[in-house]
Amino acid sequence: MIEDLTQAGALAIASAVKARQVSAVEVARAALQRIEAADPVLNAFTALTSSRALAVAEEVDCAIARGEDPGPLAGVPFGVKNLFDIQGIATLAGSKIRAGAAVAERDATVVRSLSRAGAVLVGALNMDEFAYGFTTENTHYGVTRNPHDLSRVAGGSSGGSGAAVAAGLVQLALGSDTNGSIRVPAAFCGIFGLKPTYGRLSRGGTFQFVESLDCVGPLARSVEDLAAAFDAMQGPDPLDPVCTKRPVEFCASELVKGADGLRIAVAGDYFARQGDPEVFEAVARVARALSVVETVTIPEAGRARAAAYVITGSEGGSHHLQDLRTRAADFDPATRSRFLAGALLPAAWVNFAQRFRSWYRQQLRELFKKVDVILAPSTPCAAIQIEQRTIVLDGKEMLSRPNIGIFTQPISFVGLPVISAPVHLPGKMPLGVQLIAAPYKEAQLLRVAYQLEQDGVAAAPVATQFQGAPA
Repeated sequence: MIEDLTQAGALAIASAVKARQVSAVEVARAALQRIEAADPVLNAFTALTSSRALAVAEEVDCAIARGEDPGPLAGVPFGVKNLFDIQGIATLAGSKIRAGAAVAERDATVVRSLSRAGAVLVGALNMDEFAYGFTTENTHYGVTRNPHDLSRVAGGSSGGSGAAVAAGLVQLALGSDTNGSIRVPAAFCGIFGLKPTYGRLSRGGTFQFVESLDCVGPLARSVEDLAAAFDAMQGPDPLDPVCTKRPVEFCASELVKGADGLRIAVAGDYFARQGDPEVFEAVARVARALSVVETVTIPEAGRARAAAYVITGSEGGSHHLQDLRTRAADFDPATRSRFLAGALLPAAWVNFAQRFRSWYRQQLRELFKKVDVILAPSTPCAAIQIEQRTIVLDGKEMLSRPNIGIFTQPISFVGLPVISAPVHLPGKMPLGVQLIAAPYKEAQLLRVAYQLEQDGVAAAPVATQFQGAPA
C-alpha cells in the first residue's frame, strides 16, 4: 500500500488515511525515507522536518481514531520553498546571508493553512538566492536537478519545489512567483503550477523579493490536488496588507464544469515567436483539444517585460541595499550584479515603468471583456542543461537565465492568475502551457486545466527517468 501511495496524488493519500487503509505516520515515514534516498542526487531539499512531520502525522491518526475529521489533506506530505517561515528554522531564502538569522517563531500563514487542512510538512526546498533566478543553480546550496534528466536544471526560482513534486518525493509543494518562478519549474519539471491573482493568497511569513509583484502558490501533479491546496490556503490575513477580504471561492467543486461556456483564445504576436518550435506545438496541441481557433494580441507585451525588469531590479535592489554595502561578497555573484544594477536605476525609469503598468493593466482589462482564458507558452524552450549560459531563440543567441522568463514576465507584471499545464510531446522534455485569466478567475483556469487532464492532453506522471530514487 505504501509503495503504491508514493505514486499517488494528495487526495488519494488523504482518502486512504481517513479510511484507515494506511496511517499518516506510515505515509510520513515513507516520504522521509524516499527523500533521504533520493535527495543526495536531486538536491531539492535544504532541510528536513522529520520529527515535526512524524508528530503531526500522529496527531492526524489520533484525530481519525477519535472520529474527528482531520481535514481534506489528511496525512499528505508537502514541502515549501525555503523563503516560507517554518517554526524553529532560519528562513534562508536561498542565501548565505540569512543562514545566521534567528529561527522563525511561527510558520508562514499558508503553511499553517495547509497544516490545518491535515497536510504534513516534511521540509524546506532549494531555490535561487532571494528568488532572483530561473534555474536554481544556487552557489551556496548547489543546483537542483531535473528529475526527468539529471543533466538539466529544474527551473527556478522554485526549483526545489518543482523537482520534489515531479520526482514523487512530496505530493504538494509551495513556491513563490514574481516573474515566473512557479510557472518555469512547473513547465521544466512537467507538473501543474498555479500563480494566483496578486493578493489572493497571503504572503505573511515569507521573505519577499518584489513586494508589488510577489505571489505564492501550489505545485502538484494533478489539478484536483492543485485546487484542494489552493482552497485550503484562501482567506484574508492581516499579516499581508494586499491579501484582500474577498469571499472564499471554493474552486475544487467547479472542476467538473470543464471548459464548457468559456471563451478561450491563443496569444499571438509576441507569444508566437522567440521560442523553440516544440513550445508552440505544445500550445497548438492544447488549442486543438479545446477547439480553440481565435487568436488575440496582448498589446506591448515586450514593453511590459522590460518594465517588469525595471520594477523588479529597483524594488529588489532597494530591499538588499544595506547588505550590498556591507556583505557584498556573501551574495551569489549572479544575483549580486543584478541587485546592484537595480539599486542604481534612475527614479525616472521606475516612475515611467509604473505609469506604463497602469496603462497596460487597463488594456488587459479590456481584453478580458472579450475572452475568458488565454493560452501561451510557459517558457521559450524545454529545461536547459546545467551551466548552460546561452540559448538560441529565433536565430539569436542570448543569455539563458534572464530570457527563460520571456513569456511569463508580461503576465505576472499586472498580477494575473496563471496555471502552467504540463504537456509531454513524444521524445521531448516536458513543456508548459500558460492558462491565463482575469484577476480572481482561478476557478476558470482550474476548469480548463482539469478538462485537459481528463482528455489526456495535460499530464504529470512521476518522472520515470529519475534513477536517484528507489523504485
